[in-house]
Amino acid sequence: MQQTKKRAIWWRVLCIILAVVVFAAGCLVVAFAWVWGDEISSVTSFKHIRERNDANEEGSVYSMNVKGGYYFEDFLEGGGASNDGELIDFITGQITRGLIDIEIGETDIACSSFIAKAENGDILFGRNYDFDKTNVCLTVTDPGEGRYKSFSTVDLNYIGMDPDADVEGLINKVTCLAAPYAPLDGINEMGVSCGIFMSYQGKGTAPDKGAVSTDQKDGSKQDITSTTMLRLILDYAKDVDEAVELVKEYNLHDSANTSFHYMIADANGKSAILEWVPAEGVTDSDDNDGTARTLNVIYNDDPMYDEMLQGADFKYQTITNFIITPGYYDGEDVATMQGLDRYDHINGELGKSGGIIKDEQAAMDILASVGRRSWNGGGGVTVHSAVYNLTQKTVLWVANENYGDPSATWKYDLETGTLTSLAQQA
Repeated sequence: MQQTKKRAIWWRVLCIILAVVVFAAGCLVVAFAWVWGDEISSVTSFKHIRERNDANEEGSVYSMNVKGGYYFEDFLEGGGASNDGELIDFITGQITRGLIDIEIGETDIACSSFIAKAENGDILFGRNYDFDKTNVCLTVTDPGEGRYKSFSTVDLNYIGMDPDADVEGLINKVTCLAAPYAPLDGINEMGVSCGIFMSYQGKGTAPDKGAVSTDQKDGSKQDITSTTMLRLILDYAKDVDEAVELVKEYNLHDSANTSFHYMIADANGKSAILEWVPAEGVTDSDDNDGTARTLNVIYNDDPMYDEMLQGADFKYQTITNFIITPGYYDGEDVATMQGLDRYDHINGELGKSGGIIKDEQAAMDILASVGRRSWNGGGGVTVHSAVYNLTQKTVLWVANENYGDPSATWKYDLETGTLTSLAQQA
């Protein structure tokens, strides 16, 4: 009898201990989900949608729907970042909780963009991203709380992913949660698009140093880096004017040890090129102090375009890889204006119809005509081409110059949130 009572007591104790363990484990799961819930959802959405093709210098294509606000408001409220190192510290501290190291890769990109109008009145923003073989992620964010939903393309090399290998394993996928901080081009639900383009400014202090990064030092402003400035625009700007005013509030610090300029366009047909340039009279060869540059905004109705746009039905605008600001290359060799041949070609194509082109496919055809694999004898890679319809808030996206290949072409609709492969529609 006594033995039976002892067994009963021990059995109750064991059940209590087991219940406590189960309860504690449940609490840990709930706490983990509470802390990492958005990140878990985002990583779960990370999908491999196109295989790499090393023979053609093509990386893989991925997609990801990012849940939550990815701490971007905290980033801005904390003063932003004045260099890539500070950005990495913030990302690793907030997004990966210090558990995973992230690197920001250097880049040497070409790229071309333009704004035009379709025959039906839709405003189109075309963009080629020219680089080397790399993996990219079609990244959708919807942070809410007064910020706009957006679609953007992210080069995963920029956040440290090996361009010669697929993104595999949990650690690498968690690292890709940094993607919202590294858009290269995109569109938001208000019909604002933007893109980043190398500008090759200055010659540095040694022949092999290359471009000099913009590095503003106004103590009254907070700091922002190249790609986080694009994120700022996509999250908060409802049109070009609002985007420009937002940018003016920050010191720009170019990323990846190089220099960039930028283009913004909106559904009203307004566009602008943003350039950080030295004082008037200082040309490219002497533009070696990144702290001395100030913002110059060139809109598509600027008088500098009057001759080119004479008789045009729409004020189109084009950007490649040289500074547009008048006087910057005075007395310089025209060869320093990198991308001038692509710039002239695109303007020539748009000029044939006064800035009015048939449709999105016609815009894609212009991008295809300056694809790096064939342009001017070939060399280099156009990683992706995108036509953003700013009126309809849709995207036509092609991987690695596979124009006309439905399996390499996607459409994204910001209103419905659907990413559709054209191969599914064939």
